Amino acid sequence: MTRKQWAFTGVLLTLAVIGAATIIVAIARWLAGLEPVAAFIARYPGTYELPEGAPIGLPAWLNWAHFFNFLLLALIIRSGLQVRGERKPPAYFTSKRTGAKVSLTVWLHTSVDILWVVNGLVFLVLLFATGQWMRIVPTSWEVFPHAISAALQYATLEWPLEDGWVNYNSLQQLAYFATVFIAAPLAIATGVRMSTWWPKDNDRLNRAYPVEWARAIHFPTMLYFVAFTIVHVLLVFTTGALRNLNHMFAARPSDDWLGFAFFAGSMLVVAGALVAARPTLLTPIASRFGTVSGR
Repeated sequence: MTRKQWAFTGVLLTLAVIGAATIIVAIARWLAGLEPVAAFIARYPGTYELPEGAPIGLPAWLNWAHFFNFLLLALIIRSGLQVRGERKPPAYFTSKRTGAKVSLTVWLHTSVDILWVVNGLVFLVLLFATGQWMRIVPTSWEVFPHAISAALQYATLEWPLEDGWVNYNSLQQLAYFATVFIAAPLAIATGVRMSTWWPKDNDRLNRAYPVEWARAIHFPTMLYFVAFTIVHVLLVFTTGALRNLNHMFAARPSDDWLGFAFFAGSMLVVAGALVAARPTLLTPIASRFGTVSGR
């Protein structure tokens, strides 16, 4: 496609998204105006009470885990897309441990995956050790009607009342639960199957878990993370940016600019890491774990 064709397609997609969003908002507002639906929203405003003893606030370790997760996920998605579109790798990496030879981009993707898993394990240990799990793991069946109510309120562009410092609304809770306990394990399980860590000579394992299954799940899981991140960032900035950024980056319940400053700094770090992830800078690091060659 030419640049004009790409631009025309982009304009059409933008208009289609705006048109679809307008229709959805109109339908949601019509539904919310119906007496039975209004009564449902009044009964289930979007948030149920957490168990007694649930922690209040977000600790600093969770802020750091959130930042590292975003940094590593950005590198994983970028390198993963490069692997899918790579025809002639700029360099190859041969492992000292296994002797397996892969492109330098695959080595980066796998290496960052390992760091992401380590960060996730630390996060899970601290999550359950501090009681923070109660904020993202549903503890009542009421989570479902509250989530439906919250989704309807979001669709009307009249945000549900919430205080993320104390309790997420039920739709947020389900989204975080799905991301941490479903999407992340799926990404890990399918990634391991496609990696050089998998025992490829084990016929029984290969038949039980075909690589085609992993490939069919791995990429859609990546798309889920991209979609989740886009929606997450959009809601952070449209439901009280300064307050939310203080919760997520400064571990404090305030509306000042400190959280925004930390956020801006973290985005510069992420951008710098994405720019630095190129063969000239990766080769010295990869050489510590194996051999880097031109082919």
